[in-house]
Amino acid sequence: MNHKLLELQTLLRENSLLITFSGKFTQSIIEELGEAVKKYLETEERPQNAIFDLFSIFIEQTQNIKNYCSLMQDSDFGERISESCIVTIGKTDTGNYVCSGNQIQNRDTAKLIKALDEINQLDKEELKKMYKMKRKQDISLLEGQGAGLGLIDIARKVKQPLEYTITELDSQFSFFTLKATV
Repeated sequence: MNHKLLELQTLLRENSLLITFSGKFTQSIIEELGEAVKKYLETEERPQNAIFDLFSIFIEQTQNIKNYCSLMQDSDFGERISESCIVTIGKTDTGNYVCSGNQIQNRDTAKLIKALDEINQLDKEELKKMYKMKRKQDISLLEGQGAGLGLIDIARKVKQPLEYTITELDSQFSFFTLKATV
């Protein structure tokens, strides 16, 4: 493992990753990582609104994953999904990004793709209207979760459309990744 750690550090540096966490997301882990992100960004003397946007996107993405895992915890595969969680924060030439991922049931992929594609087609004003409308209706996109509002809120803060991939792992599960650049 010792030699692998150097390889991992090189890989993280080459991809400009600032923070990476892989494992079960708990509320305390989300809060601790969130504070670390905020403090790191403040040392780089970034504008306060940029720090807030990145921080809130990080919280929203990790909270969405935690909520999905909570929904699945009593199922036969709850542990598998909980152990599959990952979040990274990295740098680009023009800012930062938050990229998160976790396993999801294949039955959830169509709804997720539809929601993300719909969100990505909207401009900032349309996103604002959609957010207000969904907030009033309290509609969510994934079985009782607030992922719909969260995804819309993330899309309102990003510089470019949300990037996502869904990679089928087997007949029951896929791995979902979401990247938001601010």
